[in-house]
Amino acid sequence: MKNDTVNLHSRPWIAMMVLVGGLGAIVLGIMLSISVGAADIHFSTVWEALVHYNPNRTEHSIIQDLRLPRSLADVLVGASFAVAGAIMQGMTRNPLADAGLLGLNAGSTLMVAICFAFFPGLSYNSLILFSFLGAAVAAGLVYGISSLARGGLTPVRLVLAGAAVSALLTALSEGIALHFQLSQELAFWYAGGVAGVKWSQLKIMFPWLAGALIGALLLSRSITLLSLGDDVATGLGQKTGLVKALSMMIVLLLAGVSVSAVGPIGFVGLVVPHVARFFVGVDYRWIIPCSAVLGGVFMIMADIGARMINPPYETPIGVLFALIGVPFFLYVVRKGRREFS
Repeated sequence: MKNDTVNLHSRPWIAMMVLVGGLGAIVLGIMLSISVGAADIHFSTVWEALVHYNPNRTEHSIIQDLRLPRSLADVLVGASFAVAGAIMQGMTRNPLADAGLLGLNAGSTLMVAICFAFFPGLSYNSLILFSFLGAAVAAGLVYGISSLARGGLTPVRLVLAGAAVSALLTALSEGIALHFQLSQELAFWYAGGVAGVKWSQLKIMFPWLAGALIGALLLSRSITLLSLGDDVATGLGQKTGLVKALSMMIVLLLAGVSVSAVGPIGFVGLVVPHVARFFVGVDYRWIIPCSAVLGGVFMIMADIGARMINPPYETPIGVLFALIGVPFFLYVVRKGRREFS
């Protein structure tokens, strides 16, 4: 009975095709991302720099020191935001759940602004920790406010509370930036982008995000049961309180670390899990890995587009996601919760 319930609407063969095709698209996307920029570099030179690096060649240095870490950060951060959104949607049974819409990104942003203003010499590891704490505070505020209303927590109240908390925390962040004259320093970071990611940051980010992504995969079956409702999950032997606590820790890690690196990029966690669910069904054992792969593809393609819209200048990647995400948000609101039924 348990396995039949979990596998009722899953499509494993399509999921495998999505994973294999997505990984291939990521490899091609990385090659294209490395070759496209203010100075275009031929594919053969990209391959040569990756296989036979020559530090005396300027193009090889650009590839190894600037473009390769940026492209890898695209994949890692895109996967993290997408998986965070997938977990939140499954855990709350709310199709509008997303780290940005529920205030986590704004909480991380506020703490990063505070760190820049009061503790400018902090190490990147410390910045990640503060960003994580900011996301946790924002999550507590959102869930607390939405649960206080008569009738308890509902998907609509959760989104409304998230919007209110996000507006408040964003205003505080901008106020700190203006008062301490950090506006220019933080302006592009607020818009979201991976242009400044270096190997040193990537090496610190990777263990945190990789560990959280592995944890999400380990919890995927339990999240599938949670998506069927707390009563069903409890009846099937799940410790719902423990699963929700672990899932929220993973979401906070994924969102907090990603925001500390690339800024508060929104809508990745809203759009990608819906696309994955459309292809593979409602089994989170497939939704989570497919969301990770599709999130990486989505992010790296958006980064390439941001560089090609107005060369040699870069369009903030957060603007592109907003152009895609806002119409999709309205579509999901109109559609309601039928896909979770």
